Amino acid sequence: MSRFDYPTMPRHDIIAVLAEFQIANISDSDLLHPDPDFICNLYSHILLHVDSLQEDNGQMDFGALEHLENPDHHVHSVQVMNLYNKVRELLAAVDCPKAFTPKDLIKPETDRTELFLGALLNFCIHRETKLELLRPVVEELTNFEERRLAAEARTNQLNAEIAECEESRERELPLVQEVNSKVTELRQTISGLNNHQMSLKTSIKQLKEKTKEMDEKISNAEFSLVQSVQENANLRSKIVQSPDKLQRALEEKKMAQIEAKNAERAAVQSFQDKTATLESYTKASKKISKHFAQMQALQEQVQLILMLYHLVLSISKICVMK
Repeated sequence: MSRFDYPTMPRHDIIAVLAEFQIANISDSDLLHPDPDFICNLYSHILLHVDSLQEDNGQMDFGALEHLENPDHHVHSVQVMNLYNKVRELLAAVDCPKAFTPKDLIKPETDRTELFLGALLNFCIHRETKLELLRPVVEELTNFEERRLAAEARTNQLNAEIAECEESRERELPLVQEVNSKVTELRQTISGLNNHQMSLKTSIKQLKEKTKEMDEKISNAEFSLVQSVQENANLRSKIVQSPDKLQRALEEKKMAQIEAKNAERAAVQSFQDKTATLESYTKASKKISKHFAQMQALQEQVQLILMLYHLVLSISKICVMK
């Protein structure tokens, strides 16, 4: 017959289960000749094992005993009745086929004692089996609680980091606005300088064209001067009269030549001045371009900080959703 079946559990199984659960160590003779005190003590240990009897049951309800004469004489009787009620309720809960009576504590019988002990121990085995099945669930709940606490701690950490990023962002916002303002101002300055550079290039191109024209005019004037000198020499060889008139003509030619050379020098000086101005603007443009590149790098760093902030905020939302 199975150890889970009524009406009885074999005696050796009762002894083995009591020893396995560390309830009591008994022998066959203890069950063959049950002693009332021994049986009461054994029932008490079984109830303690299933948590149906508190360990402080020795503390009697002295308020109730005060209504009795000689309460010290009734302490044991009250303990026995309390134990009887606990055992009877538990046996009724496990559907024991026989009713538990006070006689089973005061004057126990072997067969009935083995039946009741078997019923109680069957309940202990069933209870232990269920607890073993529930233990993984309890452990899983414990692990889940630990993960939940870890997630809350991580969420609090991320919230603190987000708050720190918010504070840093608020502190750096004026700097970012100032940098953006400077970048906008530099862009406008660069645009203006680029326009001015284009204007200078156009002016230089025009000056070069004018210089070329002046060179051509000077060359033509020099050629004309050479021709005039030759003609003058020819005329001197042919004409001797009117030396004053000839001298004035020569002076006029020299004046024209001097004016042509002065115009050439003025054009060259103007070209050199324009070239120096262009070089100054070119150097200024390079410096402004360098500052603009630095401003762009700073702006990229600010954008990276903002991207990190949004990334941390997204991670926090994901953790909260989990």
